[in-house]
Amino acid sequence: MAEGHRLYVKGKHISFQRGKKTQNPNTSLIMIEGVDNPKAASFYLGKRIAYVYRGKREVRGTKIRVIWGKVTRTHGNSGVVRAQFRHNLPPKSLGAMVRIMLYPSAI
Repeated sequence: MAEGHRLYVKGKHISFQRGKKTQNPNTSLIMIEGVDNPKAASFYLGKRIAYVYRGKREVRGTKIRVIWGKVTRTHGNSGVVRAQFRHNLPPKSLGAMVRIMLYPSAI
């Protein structure tokens, strides 16, 4: 029996894209664990992201739900990336963990 290997990297939903007074919920800012510059973050461009959470009632035999998205570009100089999701992430996801999948892969 093989040990479990993660096919994703942990990340954190830190904010929505915003200006001084307005916020754009279509784009989320994600901080990826172990990434601290734009060059390292560029590896993750195009990768799929999953926000996994628990719902109140069962749907198709499970209470676990997922909102899928993808990394679109880098943001700033600290290795943060921008991501767009199929449905905008809810405000309760701020500070929550997301999974950055290591596919699709170009290497």
